[in-house]
Amino acid sequence: MKKNINLLEGPILPSLSGLALPIMATSLIQMAYNLTDMIWIGRVGSSAVAAVGAAGMYMWLANGLATLAKMGGQVKVAQALGAKEDKQAVSYAKSALQLGIALGLIYGVLAVVLANPLIDFFKLNSGQVVADARIYLQITCGGVIFSFLNQIFTGIMTAMGNSRTSFVATAAGLVINIIMDPVLIFGVGPFAKMGVMGAGIATVFAQMIVTGVFIMAALKDEIIFQKVRLLEKVDKKSMMTIVKIGFPTGVQSMIFTSISMIIARMIAGFGDSAVAVQKVGSQIESISWMTAEGFGAAVNAFMAQNHGAKNKKRIVQGYKVAMRIEIVWGIFCTFVLMVFPAVIFKIFIPEADVLPMGVDYLKILGVSQLFMCIELTTAGAFSGLGKTIPPSISSIILTAARIPMAIALTSTALGLNGIWWSITISSIFKGVILVAWFLVYLKKMLAEKE
Repeated sequence: MKKNINLLEGPILPSLSGLALPIMATSLIQMAYNLTDMIWIGRVGSSAVAAVGAAGMYMWLANGLATLAKMGGQVKVAQALGAKEDKQAVSYAKSALQLGIALGLIYGVLAVVLANPLIDFFKLNSGQVVADARIYLQITCGGVIFSFLNQIFTGIMTAMGNSRTSFVATAAGLVINIIMDPVLIFGVGPFAKMGVMGAGIATVFAQMIVTGVFIMAALKDEIIFQKVRLLEKVDKKSMMTIVKIGFPTGVQSMIFTSISMIIARMIAGFGDSAVAVQKVGSQIESISWMTAEGFGAAVNAFMAQNHGAKNKKRIVQGYKVAMRIEIVWGIFCTFVLMVFPAVIFKIFIPEADVLPMGVDYLKILGVSQLFMCIELTTAGAFSGLGKTIPPSISSIILTAARIPMAIALTSTALGLNGIWWSITISSIFKGVILVAWFLVYLKKMLAEKE
């Protein structure tokens, strides 16, 4: 069975869908991976969820560094393949992996050494929550290099038109996580009850398995990976090109997470239960943003290859097809979150006093799902063309606006719900502005002469 999909020729919908569906399925598996953690940890109690939520912010922050290497590598590998420059594609793949390994090791060491002040930032209320958060941070971020490698492998293979390997690798990780979570959290057979620590160990072990699957697949690939020599001298030109492309997106991701951490600190002022609600609610909401982000990755590869091949007409047609699909998906996600919030939230935290806050979160965030989906798809399209700055500017400015909005709205009768509304309002504006920006860019691009 052919793994690599031809993105340069033939009907757009089948080729784009063929690449996107495994990526979206991978995103859903990743969501299930995270939700499995939440389901089991939620059975320990909302305090355990709060601990994982606080420490998990630093894993989210780490994604910005991983994104820097992943985005630069994915875009440049796809563009090189589209231009039939296979040797250059190999150089970009090697540089992306070298960069990811270096950043992963550095971040992991810093997270272990600085765990205490990092968790103290959130000013959590319970001593047990603080202790659990610290150990979870040290375990998951200490092994973050596997997460980095998994994301970079995914990006490079997507650039090649191969999204099935990522699906298989992530599915293997999910199975391991589903098995290991209850065993290590609650203690089964010879394994001691570890609580939050067990959840962290299960997460890292599952990520190691995913990395192993990627490596086995890479050893069989004759186009790029068999030609990659990680121990060779760094190609400075390729490395700097990757950094140039990936830097805006990486900074955007880290600033986004930093702002979210400030918001999380504000949420902690409403109690540890509010922190737990935000953690679980965001994981539930990921049903839309992770799949939209996954679809955006497929759009990224499609745009990049056709940009390399200088096929402007196909770029425009591809974007139209992608937007139609994402509009339908966004409307569906809005419907689910707004109509079934209580049913969904109770699966994760059954505590009666926490449920009303969870319902409010899902209903309010449900309003913005369509706009978030079209924003992520458009960001993927922009990045595929090598233009990572526009989505970064839009995201940074409007995400930062959440802080003053949250401060203003929480001082009203909305209280905690004011924070949720600040997130929704900014997401709506991000979707509208970025789509309009991209349409203007497309018009200019079509008017340019080769």
